[in-house]
Amino acid sequence: QVQVVEFGGGLVQPGGSLRLSCAASGSIGSIYIMGWYRQAPGKQRESVAIIARDGGTNYADSVKGRFTISRDNTKNTVSLQMSNLKPEDTAVYYCNAEITRPQSIIRNTYWGQGTQVTVSS
Repeated sequence: QVQVVEFGGGLVQPGGSLRLSCAASGSIGSIYIMGWYRQAPGKQRESVAIIARDGGTNYADSVKGRFTISRDNTKNTVSLQMSNLKPEDTAVYYCNAEITRPQSIIRNTYWGQGTQVTVSS
């Protein structure tokens, strides 16, 4: 089995910073795309930032210049450094990873359980 677990959510004041981390574990062959998504109350889940195995990144326009995604392929982890946080960043943040099992070429997408980020004074 494969598990994806997020860490690091919480309450932060506007303008503050927060770092989210995510670790994939279990029966893993290779990890391809990793990313962070978020879902605010009453809204659809949206992509925040994604990172390819070679380090290529893509960000939502709303977070460009404020958020930085990074990964460690040796530890199967992905992180999201969030700065200058705004109330509209409040959401449940989910980690996502595209993973193959050992000796398989089939890529499956795994989601974490989500971590709450609340930006409020």
